[in-house]
Amino acid sequence: MRVYDMIVDERRYLADLLSTLTPGQLQTPSLCAGWTVHDVAAHLITFLKYGQLKLYLGIAATAGDLDRVSLWLTRRAARKPDDEIIEVLRRGAGSRVTVPRSGYDPVLTDLVLHDLDIRVPLGISRDLSEQRLSVAFHHLTTRASPGFTMGSRLDGLRFTATDTGWDHGAGAAVRGPAEALLLAIGGRAALIDDLSGDGVPLLRQRLTTPQRAGALRRLAGPLGLLVRPQPRERRSRDSVAPGV
Repeated sequence: MRVYDMIVDERRYLADLLSTLTPGQLQTPSLCAGWTVHDVAAHLITFLKYGQLKLYLGIAATAGDLDRVSLWLTRRAARKPDDEIIEVLRRGAGSRVTVPRSGYDPVLTDLVLHDLDIRVPLGISRDLSEQRLSVAFHHLTTRASPGFTMGSRLDGLRFTATDTGWDHGAGAAVRGPAEALLLAIGGRAALIDDLSGDGVPLLRQRLTTPQRAGALRRLAGPLGLLVRPQPRERRSRDSVAPGV
């Protein structure tokens, strides 16, 4: 399956999932600090509404502080009622907007992470496709798009998914199930107790005391993509999961 088709499926799945949640569940704190499940859903439609403009605005108006732009846009979108947010997500499932010079991988990665942000605190299980997890794992551990603010989180650590065999990095070991591993790589400490290895204490410290990048470091990511974009095969609408 193409990465683009996975994106369409994920948006439809999330719209269906959100439509089954009670008002109380929608107000449950998600894994995104300060955001409820409703807020995460609102965040998902900001990319559908503003597309690449959201990224260019973040670069031009805030010196690459995409988190700041995301917070502002999400607050605006979160004023909408739940059913309207869900309908926008479902109606926009087939959107072909990509991250400039990066393709569809970061779009799918964002959806996979936010699916976990919603499901984990609600205790909702799912048999998530290994291909979709693989795209997210590969994107975050190679050249993640600037919006993911990876920093030095992965430095000096070797990550191994015990259920899929994925492996990345060199150094102190961090092992565990793919979903728990992906959450930690993506900056969430929620399932870190499911991980093992002598690198876990360092990773835990990095997750609980994240460093905020200065303007020059924030701008380095977008400028680096302009000079050296993702490989053409990763930017194609026909791209598939790495290794497939």
